[in-house]
Amino acid sequence: MTGTQRSMKVVSHRTDWSGHKQLRIALFISGLAVGGVQRSMLTLAHAFSSQGHRVDLVVPNIEGSFRPLVPPAVRLVNIERWWMRLPWIRSRKRRRALVCAPALAVYLRQKRPDVLLSASHYVNLTAVWGRCLAKTRTPLVISQRTHLSQAITNTNFPGGRRPVLGWFAQRFYPAADAIVAVSNGVADDLARTTKLPRLRIQTIYNPVVTPELKKQAQVSPSHPWFSPGSPPVVLGVGRLAAQKDFVTLLRAFAQVRAKRHVRLLILGEGRKRTELEALVKTLGLAADVALPGFCDNPFSYMSHAAVFVLSSTYEGLPGVLIQAMACGCPVVSTDCPSGPAEILDNGRYGPLVPVGNARAMADAIVATLDRSIDRAGSQSRSAQFSVETCTEQYINLFQAIISRCSPAGSATVLAPASDR
Repeated sequence: MTGTQRSMKVVSHRTDWSGHKQLRIALFISGLAVGGVQRSMLTLAHAFSSQGHRVDLVVPNIEGSFRPLVPPAVRLVNIERWWMRLPWIRSRKRRRALVCAPALAVYLRQKRPDVLLSASHYVNLTAVWGRCLAKTRTPLVISQRTHLSQAITNTNFPGGRRPVLGWFAQRFYPAADAIVAVSNGVADDLARTTKLPRLRIQTIYNPVVTPELKKQAQVSPSHPWFSPGSPPVVLGVGRLAAQKDFVTLLRAFAQVRAKRHVRLLILGEGRKRTELEALVKTLGLAADVALPGFCDNPFSYMSHAAVFVLSSTYEGLPGVLIQAMACGCPVVSTDCPSGPAEILDNGRYGPLVPVGNARAMADAIVATLDRSIDRAGSQSRSAQFSVETCTEQYINLFQAIISRCSPAGSATVLAPASDR
């Protein structure tokens, strides 16, 4: 075994082969920390392996809360190298992703998967560069999860604006064999930002609704606020980050609380915890607001809450909104770019309010609490985002690009798939 082969750490390798022809699918993500991208890719990994495909989950770092959720039949491949452990790299997830292109190239040359699927912009760039370095013809599908324009211009990110990201995406995204967006809004934004033809970008919704979700939704939440006879609970779920704008949700809840006895529960963890806890005290809501942290089963809370509120300033396709609907919970959402309007059919399945408007959000919460909600209709709508539908679309896409790509082993050229 060579030194290069010894450095490829295979953490687990259990297979569940079937008699029919299978695909070897590699899923490439930034790591196993808590996040929507990680959750959806783990769901895909489980779905693909359940259908008999061989699945590798390729990561530059195996640390994270989601590691126990990696399905047993999925091989977890750690491509970490010594330089990724340097403090200035290790401290930033996107830096780790960008510097691991050579390690990804080693994996592609050694394992030769039938297709590589990556998710999120920095990881997508690394996937393009890694395949180029590998000089293989591994078919590559990149998946855009949020608005690229927001990632470029949003000054809430560490380091502020990142115009170079837009240039990189415009230069290198066309090298992928297929480009997927998780919503039509994300696809439209990506086309505008990168000047890519809109027809090159296919929309495949995230695999949000799973059989496990429905089972977990039947569990009674452990929080005492859900005991019989307790006041209604307004629920928020997500990272405690500026993007989720829980500040507006707290200000809206203060207006609702002034009219009736309700409580607010926000599940999640993040950098904004101290700021949010200070605002709770300032608004005099300490007795009726709880921030218990990350919860591995938010669905039990969704199925028992009086209303779920998505307060984000932007999204790609907000899975928590779909999950709440699947749990039968009435929903209120900001009309942020993008996803909520697509999910709620422009307000048919729940009110849409302007981003950052606490008054409009408060009015929508009160109206939702006061009216009878068609829970069955919301659950039926959420079925369009099922894991079965998403998996079928991805497999069809994989088969199509595998059949049209050049034979494995020829050099990769950084040019649009249509030019190869």
